[in-house]
Amino acid sequence: MSAAAGTRRDSHVGGVIRPPAGWELPDLRELWDYRDLVLFLVRRDLAVRYRQTLLGVAWAVVQPVGFALVLSLFLGFVLDAPSAGVPRPAFVLTGLTLWLFFTQAVSRASDSTVGSASLISKVYFPRMVMPLSAVVAPAVDFLVAFAVLILVLLGYGVPLDWHVVLVPAAFLLTLALAVGAGLWLSALVVAYRDIRLAIPFLIQLGLFATPVIYPLSAIPDRFEALYSLNPMVGATELFRWALLPGAETPGSLVLVPVLAALLLLVTGALVFTRAQRTFADVI
Repeated sequence: MSAAAGTRRDSHVGGVIRPPAGWELPDLRELWDYRDLVLFLVRRDLAVRYRQTLLGVAWAVVQPVGFALVLSLFLGFVLDAPSAGVPRPAFVLTGLTLWLFFTQAVSRASDSTVGSASLISKVYFPRMVMPLSAVVAPAVDFLVAFAVLILVLLGYGVPLDWHVVLVPAAFLLTLALAVGAGLWLSALVVAYRDIRLAIPFLIQLGLFATPVIYPLSAIPDRFEALYSLNPMVGATELFRWALLPGAETPGSLVLVPVLAALLLLVTGALVFTRAQRTFADVI
């Protein structure tokens, strides 16, 4: 078997490259051995993303802030939507900061395999390196946007309390959801290219099916249980509770994204590891 077609290096058989037999989880030791490749791909993604741009990394701020301003004006003057007692721009920007991180991470991870077709067909490396490295650049953007979010909240006089220590938990939970979904989509998109066309459409739908620009209290009680099956509902509510005073405690809502993240990560890793056997042949 060629190095391009192989999918896992068996350290117990003198460096022989072989595909996984049946369903199996990825070799985490092998992924760690290729950490330098992850760093290289991350640096490449960051450089390509902001190369020959006027604003550079400032785009990580312009996008959520501009989006929040437009939506705040629309929601305020046209729909008079509630904002849970918080200035509307601050409320909307809080939801968008986490949502844009999630959507960008999913989009980049899902496109990572097809986007690296020339590399996959020529060189052996653990294919899971691609979706994992693809989510790092959106995470960097999130850190920049989050710093601006804190300044906006303080500028509007929104006090921060001890709940802010839960921000990393909300971030890691959203990251796990994005990685799990990205593993599934990056494996499927190799065989079914029309999935790439469906992802932006699903992301647009998800914006309105998640309490990003409106509070959860706007959902009628009879639909709340069904609505909360969207794992980003619990993650978004946890993020808002960590930052906004008076926000409702997410409570059991958090269990949905926790369970969904575990399910997506495990099944996504299994599906990706099995599907990568044919990447070099069909990509």
